Amino acid sequence: MAQSKVITNKSLVFKVTRRTPELITPAVSTPYEFKELSDIDDQEALRFHIPIILFYRNNNSSKSTVAGRQDPARVIKEAVAKALVPYYPFAGRLREKPGRKLVVECNGEGIIFIEADADVTLEEFGDIIQPPFPLKQLFYDVPGSTAFLDTPLLLFQVTRLKCGAFILALRLNHTVADAAGIVQFLNAMVELAHGAQTPSIQPVWERHLFNIPNSPRVILEQREYDELDSIKATITPLLEDIMVHKSFFFGPTEIAAIRRFIPPNQKATTIEILTACLWRSRTIALHPDPEDIVKFMCIVNFRTLANPPIPSGFYGNAFAVRVAISTAAELSTKPIAYALELVQKSKETATEEYIISIDELMVLKDNPNLISMVSNNYFLVSDVTRFGSDKLDFGWGSPLYAGLAKGGVGPIPGLSTFYMSVNNGKGNKGIVIPICLPENVMDLFVELNGLLYGVSKHMISSSSISSSL
Repeated sequence: MAQSKVITNKSLVFKVTRRTPELITPAVSTPYEFKELSDIDDQEALRFHIPIILFYRNNNSSKSTVAGRQDPARVIKEAVAKALVPYYPFAGRLREKPGRKLVVECNGEGIIFIEADADVTLEEFGDIIQPPFPLKQLFYDVPGSTAFLDTPLLLFQVTRLKCGAFILALRLNHTVADAAGIVQFLNAMVELAHGAQTPSIQPVWERHLFNIPNSPRVILEQREYDELDSIKATITPLLEDIMVHKSFFFGPTEIAAIRRFIPPNQKATTIEILTACLWRSRTIALHPDPEDIVKFMCIVNFRTLANPPIPSGFYGNAFAVRVAISTAAELSTKPIAYALELVQKSKETATEEYIISIDELMVLKDNPNLISMVSNNYFLVSDVTRFGSDKLDFGWGSPLYAGLAKGGVGPIPGLSTFYMSVNNGKGNKGIVIPICLPENVMDLFVELNGLLYGVSKHMISSSSISSSL
């Protein structure tokens, strides 16, 4: 039985003092022009702001190229202004053309930057830094900034803690970049903060690469986008005001405990095993009709599949999904190996031809992904552990946590989750997975994970914060 690791992360109450929000514009003049987003960027399901957060320790004694400029707010503010020169569309505003086609007006108006101080220490966030976080304190909702159109595409808040550590929080309009794209921008900021004259990877717009031809060719079966009226599904809306957030930490000990339930001859990656286990437990906790169809959906980064390759430096949305499908009864009653096999087989669909046909279908069916995801029987997963966000060093070392600020982000609460790397430098290195579910469902989900994997409930973040935070 895996030893439990008590996580002391809890709902914190602390005071934050903010300076007046300001607009940071590109450090030098940039072109004025209109840039169209791609048909993939245009998806209805991406028309929201996504919160990202990074925690940094007090590491001023380290040898860094920012020595002598130890105020993190100043370092990051200057880096943003410099990075907005090559990435000048981020400093523009999103407009909508007839037919709801999105374009960026590159007008150099800038992004929102907020400098803040909090009367709390890093240690008070717990042994393992992980969601849920008190987002109202760490993401100031500047009045009028959360609208989808005609507002800044990025918001940064740097919050200095009283121990010398700091928190970098940012909010991104998801239509203009995906996870790989925003990490690319942040990495450019890191390089410029360390004295580089230009980023090592130059940004590439090229959104036309993901525009669907006038005569699209949908040639493969797309079970991700089955219409709800063609399948049996229990439609229980996952409402924002009844949701709670908890995080699940999986380090080497926890992963070894879970692997005991996998047949020795069934080879699998850690991500595959975690996905199979969470999908199965989540389905049981939701208690759907046994005959219901349940789906696991995984984000696929198209950058690695395209031929010819997508240019290095492309920072737009470049992804689709692959799918695993089962009845609720089979997934809930069969061993974990069954769920694992389905997850692994779904990789077979991740071919260039398949992804292209999915992208074309999204345009033909007027964004059917949003239509089909209203069932709580669907579970969308995105593995962002390989994008390098955990290595973004502005001069204070790598972040202790770098990833989504909460689970269940997006237009449909509770649908999605993200896998993120965490390392607090004290041996707590692993993967954090935030989950968002209704409270009664979450209670059972927590119990199932403890019983099924031989991992104590204390492996799970003890906090639960209303998603309204």
